[in-house]
Amino acid sequence: MAGRSELFFGWKVVGAVFVLAMFGWGLGFYGPPIYLHAVREVRGWSVSLVSAAVTVHFLIGAAVVTQLPRLHRTYGVARVTKAGSIALAIGVFGWAIAREPWQLFCATLLSGSGWVAMGAAAVNAIISPWFVQDRPKALSQAYNGASIGGVIFSPLWVAAIASLGFGTAALAIGIVMVVMIWLLADNFYGKIPAEMGLIADGRLDDRQTANASPTLAPPLDGAKLWQDWQFITLAAGMALGLFAQIGLLAHLYSLLVPALGLQLAGFATGAATAAAIVGRSAVGWFLPASADRRVIAALSYLVQITGSLMFVAASGSNIPLLIIGVVLFGAGIGNATSLPPLIAQKEFAPKDITRVVPAIVAIGQSAYAFAPAAFGVIRELSPSTTEQTPWLFIAAAIVQCLAIVALMLGRRRS
Repeated sequence: MAGRSELFFGWKVVGAVFVLAMFGWGLGFYGPPIYLHAVREVRGWSVSLVSAAVTVHFLIGAAVVTQLPRLHRTYGVARVTKAGSIALAIGVFGWAIAREPWQLFCATLLSGSGWVAMGAAAVNAIISPWFVQDRPKALSQAYNGASIGGVIFSPLWVAAIASLGFGTAALAIGIVMVVMIWLLADNFYGKIPAEMGLIADGRLDDRQTANASPTLAPPLDGAKLWQDWQFITLAAGMALGLFAQIGLLAHLYSLLVPALGLQLAGFATGAATAAAIVGRSAVGWFLPASADRRVIAALSYLVQITGSLMFVAASGSNIPLLIIGVVLFGAGIGNATSLPPLIAQKEFAPKDITRVVPAIVAIGQSAYAFAPAAFGVIRELSPSTTEQTPWLFIAAAIVQCLAIVALMLGRRRS
């Protein structure tokens, strides 16, 4: 962000969205695996029951995200984001104080609906008006807030719950989040370039048009979008990749505890998201304009598959292999979210992108909402240690192989 770029207001928006993503993912995405373990420890409920609560958390979010563009148009991005932060804070506190399973599931309705207002579709909606040529860089920087959220909040939740208790920790962290989001919302999240007499990227040249839609794809009005092969394969690739990713991440912390201990397992989970920063930044800053973004996404999944195989080879006790598995699997975490909007930018007409991105996010979240429960069933049908449950990691690798197939089947327009 040197030279003129550092003066462009769009980069300030990126910084503000970085904070939004940090809290959104820190509480709404990376938090549930820690909540799962904490609730099981306090209440003694089964893995399948609490995993089902995680599923509802993500599933209600999928329902809400389909309405996010309409909510943004009706109430404004700033107001919707503020409301989301409040809902997320109250919902997480509800996880902590739930005494009965039905209370836990009520809490998930708030936490799930709140976090998507601070999630992938929201990040793309806020950033996209500000960048065309520099969108890969801008989105990678903004989405890195999500990874930092994992780095910070995974060990923070563990330490805060151990020292303060789940309820007090949830209340304190929730209040800090709401205050920060409210301070940033009006000044950054609700702004667009035209209101400030600015243009995308802070400049306009022929390369913007080339980056926006090099295929000159025709608009896909109405139901045509849902019949488009590129859209179907992109949505399938994203959904399958995230299904494997969320399913494994939801259980990764508690699976690492036997070998690494509570605190070190928290830091290892954070290390996965630290690796995600490196992976996402590399793609965002060094992605050539002519690159086939589907191929890049497939390679990212391949790295994660290698990580899953390292977990299998570790047999639950080989710490160096476990750490290698964490790093390799983590390297693709961020790209699974940030690359699909960039693929959409290349393959669809500009007017369709505002429909495509929320749609693929909703489809992806609807699919991966069932991943924690599905992986919970695999886990409960197997012995309790990673040494004896390689199928959890093998399942993740198989599903991500299917994600690669889906992406490659849709390369015609690219």
